[in-house]
Amino acid sequence: MVGIIGAMHIEVETIKSLMENKTAETISGVEYVSGTLHGREIVTAVCGIGKVAAAMCAQTMILKYAPDCIINTGVGGNLSTKLAIGDIAVAESLVQHDMDTSALGDPVGLISGINIVNIPADAGVAETLAKGVETLENVKAVKGVIASGDQFIASAEKKRFIVENFDAVVCEMEGASIAQVCFTNGVPFGVVRAVSDCADGSSHMDYREFLPVAAANAAKLIEYFVIHS
Repeated sequence: MVGIIGAMHIEVETIKSLMENKTAETISGVEYVSGTLHGREIVTAVCGIGKVAAAMCAQTMILKYAPDCIINTGVGGNLSTKLAIGDIAVAESLVQHDMDTSALGDPVGLISGINIVNIPADAGVAETLAKGVETLENVKAVKGVIASGDQFIASAEKKRFIVENFDAVVCEMEGASIAQVCFTNGVPFGVVRAVSDCADGSSHMDYREFLPVAAANAAKLIEYFVIHS
């Protein structure tokens, strides 16, 4: 079984519409829809925005449905000159850019408990996702670090902070918390983000306009993964 988590309905609604034999169950306010896609068992959920909501959803999905792997899909803000609106970032690792105990002598971003900064995504999952991007028209992929935090990044100053400290290519608000839950539970995972905005002072101008396009590209990629993994 493949688990698929998105923060917003637009990020998973296309996949849900393609599913067959659907069954829905609500746990702690989150609806989990299980069924089949191209003959493979999957379960999807809209976790809500932010790291806590995402972590709760991932942990529940693991305990209730025991997926073989979890894919976190959605959109994110661009931090790289190699990406444009609609292009896709595939996580090699994830960081929590708002985790900071450096006053105690720790590296910025160190996650207490697992004691690492970069949480590695499953290499096989990442490779399949990257290959899937090749099937999308006029879309390119970049593998790299995806940075998560409980902030919508809309300033050039904050963008520079994330790039300088973590060398991230995209920022968003859920992936690294899902990664931490999967890492702790030994569940392979991948994170993909279609670029929906520039993560700078112009974010308020282009986010809503490009969100549907970016989300559609991410959905096509997830469908490819389900078929080929």
